[in-house]
Parts: sequence; C-alpha cells; structure tokens
Amino acid sequence: MKSAYNYAYDILRFEGGYVDDPDDPGGATNFGVTLRTLRSLGLDIDGSGRIDMADVRSLSKEHAIKIFVDEYFLRPKINMLPEAIQHCVFDMMVNSGSRAIKILQQVCTLFNEPLNADGVIGPNTIQASHRVEEKAGGFILDAYAIERRNFYFDLAERRPILRKFAKTRAGGKGGWIVRSEAFMSSKFHMTASEFEERTRTWG
Repeated sequence: MKSAYNYAYDILRFEGGYVDDPDDPGGATNFGVTLRTLRSLGLDIDGSGRIDMADVRSLSKEHAIKIFVDEYFLRPKINMLPEAIQHCVFDMMVNSGSRAIKILQQVCTLFNEPLNADGVIGPNTIQASHRVEEKAGGFILDAYAIERRNFYFDLAERRPILRKFAKTRAGGKGGWIVRSEAFMSSKFHMTASEFEERTRTWG
C-alpha cells in the first residue's frame, strides 16, 4: 500500500517546477502550488513579511509535497475513500481542487448512489464510494478516470483558450488527457483516431 507521500511524489510527474502560463486559470505555480494557496495558508516562504510571487518561486519540492499531503489529501479526507481511487482523486485535487470530489460524486450517481455534487467528502460520499467499489469490481478507478477525462473535454469545449491543455499544437493528446489516461486501464485510452474525431471541431 502506497502512502500519501508516495502518491504526492507521483504527482510531481505532472507538476513541474515554476510555470507562469497566462492562460492557466490557476495562475503561476511551482510544483503545482499557486500563490492563492500560499496566501490561504499564510505561508511566507522567504520570510519577507509578505506573500507574493517570490514565495511561489522559493517553494521547495519538499514543502510542496507537505502541502499536497496536508491540504489536498488529509484535510479533504481522501484517505477515507477506497484505496483504489485515492491516488487519482488526490492527483485531481491538486490539479483542480474540489472538482475532484464532485467528479467522484458524479461517478457514484452513475452507479445508482445519488449524491449532491457539493465537492465535500462527508459520510455519505465515503459510504457511497465504498459501495460503488463493490458494484464496479476492479473498474472504479477506470470509471473515475474516464469521468475526469470527460470533464477536461467539456471544459475545453466551453473555454477554447484552454484547449491547448487538452490538445497539442501537433494535434495529439495534451497534458490534461495524458494525465487522466495515466490512471486508467490502457483498453480505455482513446486511440489517435478517436481523439482526432473528438477534437475535430477545435481546429
């Protein structure tokens, strides 16, 4: 069984160092941690007396890992979910905040475990997710990862400026799609032709 810290180090495969993409709704990040996050936690990394972009740049990998585990795994109670999906929900939590939990709640609803998609892990979500694991057999992770991929596609459809995160300039799968498919069985990966057809209208 992997620990939360093992999961967090895995997340760094997708979250690089300092990145400031003006089209990223999360703003500038370092190891996936935003300025908004540092301010919400009151973390003055460089000890300057203010929390600004210098703190984002100064963030170490080890400190980012601790933030991941404390704020994106333990605090939202991802550790209470079925172990099979903890790493994927954790990864999505780092990537998109409470949307990770809403996707899980949507998956539960697909398996006749209706939940209010409020983005909060409470007793109902914990119990429903474990019942879904029993119903889905070994496919709960695939179900979650597919729903996550659908979310990225829908987001790119609604906000064309974000399509570059789902589709590369060369026309292949972008980071969002690669990231979601990394958690699902290969038989559920989209083929190149399926992906091309799905994004054909994007230009």
